[in-house]
Amino acid sequence: MQIQKDSVVYFHYTLSGEEGKTFESSHDSHPMTYLHGHGNILPALEAEFEDKKEGDQFQVTLSPEQAYGVRNEESKQRIPIKHLANKKNLRPGMAVKVNTEKGMRDVTIVKVGKFNVDVDTNHPLAGLTLTFDVNIETVRVAEAEELTHGHVHGVGGHHH
Repeated sequence: MQIQKDSVVYFHYTLSGEEGKTFESSHDSHPMTYLHGHGNILPALEAEFEDKKEGDQFQVTLSPEQAYGVRNEESKQRIPIKHLANKKNLRPGMAVKVNTEKGMRDVTIVKVGKFNVDVDTNHPLAGLTLTFDVNIETVRVAEAEELTHGHVHGVGGHHH
């Protein structure tokens, strides 16, 4: 089955930078899943999945503009520690998630205080050219409930 809008795609990937440094890999875990055509992954990456099928392997390199954006050096903010998802063993350079009005957001700690942290609000991978090595495992038609919700449901169905 070819990947088209409303396909559910299961895939493994390795994400690396320009020097070949691996940032993430799904190969030691379950495959990643997403609902194709619903904006659930980076748009430039999603475009590369179009018309691929089970068993296909491909590599795509994304510029910072296509991936997580160009770094904005002015993008620093002081945040109360209580808004962090992980409040333990905080240290500069650590990537953490912050609860915001728009949901969870990735930031990097610059400085740790007693009650606040100074963070770089750029995505941790902003400013980097990224390469995704992708192996498509399975493709299936989305279920009605997945289409209604705009995302894939896990094993056993709906888990909101």
